[in-house]
Amino acid sequence: MDRLLKAARASGSLNLSNRSLRDVPEEIYRSLDAVGEGEKWWEAVELQKLILAHNNIESLKEEVRNLPLLTVLNVSHNKLTDLPAAIGQLSMLKLLDVSFNSIVTIPEEIGSATSLVKFDCSSNRIKELPSSLGKCSDLSDLKVSNNLITSLPEDLTNCSKLTKLDVEGNKLTALSENLFASCTMLTELNASKNLLSGIPENIGCLTRLIRLDLHQNRISSIPPSISGCSSLAEFYMGNNALSILTEELGALSRLGTLDLHSNQLKEYPVGACKLSLSVLDLSNNSLTGLPAELGKMTTLRKLLLSGNPLRTLRSSLVSGPTPALLRYLRSRLSEAEGSGAKTPAKEEVVTMAARLSLTSKELSLEGMGLSVVPSEAWESGEIIKLNLSKNSIQELPVELSSCSSLQVFAL
Repeated sequence: MDRLLKAARASGSLNLSNRSLRDVPEEIYRSLDAVGEGEKWWEAVELQKLILAHNNIESLKEEVRNLPLLTVLNVSHNKLTDLPAAIGQLSMLKLLDVSFNSIVTIPEEIGSATSLVKFDCSSNRIKELPSSLGKCSDLSDLKVSNNLITSLPEDLTNCSKLTKLDVEGNKLTALSENLFASCTMLTELNASKNLLSGIPENIGCLTRLIRLDLHQNRISSIPPSISGCSSLAEFYMGNNALSILTEELGALSRLGTLDLHSNQLKEYPVGACKLSLSVLDLSNNSLTGLPAELGKMTTLRKLLLSGNPLRTLRSSLVSGPTPALLRYLRSRLSEAEGSGAKTPAKEEVVTMAARLSLTSKELSLEGMGLSVVPSEAWESGEIIKLNLSKNSIQELPVELSSCSSLQVFAL
């Protein structure tokens, strides 16, 4: 220990992590007072960085005030139940990590640590944050995940330099519109695993937001103003209560990952097919089909669809490789755009006939004035009798060859 303390007085940095400490060594609090034999006090450096992580420390003493030049204090993964009020006297402190302890309250005095840039108090037993935290105007990274917090202090709006905010795993029922209006520098927001019922209407204020994670809440809709989040690259909305999606999602030109799994979606909007996604998770919803326009999303590498009652797509397509499904959707789109023969009225009739065929296994499209075979003829893969007579069809699609159940075919 003496050797480490001597080195710390020379470097200004002390790392005592993973040493099974039950208390902070008294020599640390004494800092320069503990200059040893053979050392010159004028050559010693006051402690600036103190790492005490992964020990069994139960308390920090008020004597921590004796370390006025401390810029980094890490006491994560210990057994702390509170923090000393003297923490506010560390006016040079930039990084404070007290995560993975048993802390119940954060002292109001923390607001006096005005140089604080990063504060991590995640995985504790904190029920509320002190309003004085709003005085830490340089705060850019705040992590309070996995606590018991029911609301964020309104004074947090004064922390206009916030770029990362992590409140995952708490008991929040709402996010403040004032917070979004003030903290427009946010690039990452994680409010997953809470009790949120909605997204603030002014979400579009967050034009720098790159990652938004709201999964596992009670959110029933995404406001159209989401289109203002022009930098958004990752959007996680799984395990919510969405039944419909806004077409404005299509305006998020930088979005690469969209996770919508385990909601109540009945359809995917055509407007959102304009996105350049690489990952789209629509698993465990109530989708019965997909828009053909989705086939234009050639950037898509992973499309997850399991757990949906997809009646118009063969299971082999749903569970098969994404590029094959996209090719199929594009073929449907070219049929609709190329022939011009299926008027909206005819398309409705074809769709209705296809639904009836799910039980009868017979599909009759006789005399419909069709110039191409509609995809409904092979999508279910269970048609026994198909009647396409009295139309203007000149070519049969190769997909018909996959209809192994087909017994009667009239053309």
